[in-house]
Amino acid sequence: MVNKVHNFILNLDWNLLRIVSKIDRFDASWTTIEKKEQQSLKQLKNIATVRSVGASTRIEGSKMSDEEVKVLLDKIDITKIEDRDAQEVVGYFEVLDLISENHEEIEISESNLKNLHNILLKHSEKDQWHKGNYKQHSNAVEATLPDGTKQIIFQTTNAGYETEDAMRALISWYNNDNETHPLVKSAIFSYEFVSIHPFQDGNGRLSRLLATLLLLKNGYNWIQYVSLEHEIESNKSEYYLVLRKCQAERPNENVSQWINFFFDALQNIQEQLMKKLEVKGIQTKLSPKEKSILIFIENNAGTKSGNIAEKLNIPNPTVKRILTKMVNQNLIEKFGIGAGTNYATK
Repeated sequence: MVNKVHNFILNLDWNLLRIVSKIDRFDASWTTIEKKEQQSLKQLKNIATVRSVGASTRIEGSKMSDEEVKVLLDKIDITKIEDRDAQEVVGYFEVLDLISENHEEIEISESNLKNLHNILLKHSEKDQWHKGNYKQHSNAVEATLPDGTKQIIFQTTNAGYETEDAMRALISWYNNDNETHPLVKSAIFSYEFVSIHPFQDGNGRLSRLLATLLLLKNGYNWIQYVSLEHEIESNKSEYYLVLRKCQAERPNENVSQWINFFFDALQNIQEQLMKKLEVKGIQTKLSPKEKSILIFIENNAGTKSGNIAEKLNIPNPTVKRILTKMVNQNLIEKFGIGAGTNYATK
């Protein structure tokens, strides 16, 4: 069955309805899980925040690893933010933190979206002239070819009245459509926002932040304990391919491919979240010796059993036995064979 949602065509089939139902069933059980796993969730939220900030800025060209992002955010109050990548990381973190703490109060309006954009780019020196305001110039999405020339991949909405009208129409639709399922509305809002490209820069980052905001506003609280941005980064080629395929049909395009991509990402991170909680549950039952080995591996990825035995003063046969147990429990991963065998956390 073909349906019209906002300005788009959407194929409503049994598979899509099944996926929506599955995501919602998970959400229905989340309140119980949240009460039971409060301590584990606090740790997972910290990890997810670092991964989200790192992934979303890397999608747009940042070179900072998650480890570098964590170091920066841990020292955010005493660090002078001069590097371009660091400026983007801190801006993204501040918006994500604001959304996490205040999503219930953030209404979907032009002024609030402009304010979020202003915060996103407030540390970026080169963006001071346009932050918090709709674009003044064309910002078509381009690719740089090997010979240095640029090719337009997607022509965004024209600056000026066309962008203003498109954003007002999007926000009005979102706030007044009481029939479309919230998951579909969240996916479509994120898609249309990045397709309009209303700001001069930062549109991709803000579109992913807005997806999280809308999911939280609609009660999908589990989204803050796992990284949607990291899932998108892991499927970056498909992410751009699906966006371009849909956008190539504008206006009045069929967005079914994008909806399916978005929902697949949500299902994947739900599964990741449950696996992480399962691991956290196993970790609470570890002996002091086992915990010391796990912590050592977390801080020394790629370490070998002999190195663990030497540094922790634990007999090597005991270390190997514990490592085998942890691999079987999915707490760590084993790489290589023979003398080259090494271990890292998942």
